[in-house]
Amino acid sequence: MTFSQLSDYTVLHNGVKMPWLGLGVWRVNEGNEVEHAVKAAIQTGYRSIDTAAVYGNEEGVGKAIKESGAKREDLFITTKVWNADQGYDQTLQAFEDSRKKLGLEYLDLYLVHWPVKGKYKDTYRALEKLYKDGVVRAIGVSNFQVHHLQDVINDCEVKPMVNQVEYHPLLTQKPLLSFCKENGIQLEAWSPLMQGNLDQQVLQTIAQKYSKSVAQVILRWDLQNGVVTIPKSITPSRIEENSKVFDFELSDDDMEAIDGLNQNHRFGPDPDNFNF
Repeated sequence: MTFSQLSDYTVLHNGVKMPWLGLGVWRVNEGNEVEHAVKAAIQTGYRSIDTAAVYGNEEGVGKAIKESGAKREDLFITTKVWNADQGYDQTLQAFEDSRKKLGLEYLDLYLVHWPVKGKYKDTYRALEKLYKDGVVRAIGVSNFQVHHLQDVINDCEVKPMVNQVEYHPLLTQKPLLSFCKENGIQLEAWSPLMQGNLDQQVLQTIAQKYSKSVAQVILRWDLQNGVVTIPKSITPSRIEENSKVFDFELSDDDMEAIDGLNQNHRFGPDPDNFNF
């Protein structure tokens, strides 16, 4: 794996290239806020933008893409089917709604947002149809644990290409990362920066050593673990700062020190115990 510049990418198991670093737009308001963030990211050199139906900002993301001047084929756009829309037919309709809001002919990645019990397998079947129909280049899941993934793999025709989960130094999810690597599923980190909870002495010491910010150290740790990462920001200077993680490399000792911060601590919901 090489991570020498912002345009570097991983190759999913179906051959599709996915950028290692992207912009997440969770809790970014529809309208000017999301439009400015996406345009700033694309201007900085980001090519991957991650949204979701439930974020309520797909139209703004689509507008920013259109106005950015970037070639569509150079971008990697992800969205997700929300829980209330899960099920086979409902998912096909939800995809059309998202595609229309984004103003795109195809999507690069479509994900099942959460493993809704009794529904996620039918939902995933719909994703397989969309993939076979050629309207999405890659499909996957989000917030799936090993047992959820195994359940899908046992019955699917097209294995998930991506699993996007909460992943950061306080939640290293080693067994899940290992399972994904063994099965050719790319792990992707949401909330990699722990929703701003960066006041860990170990991280601050390592950041000083490399003359980098704590955020940059965490994002580099993601990459060196082979994890795609999508930090969220609406501030152009922070968006640019987050992209400057390709000009240094963490030592093995520093990687281990960051791994050692794990507390199995979630800032978001537990995929085995959520009610939405």
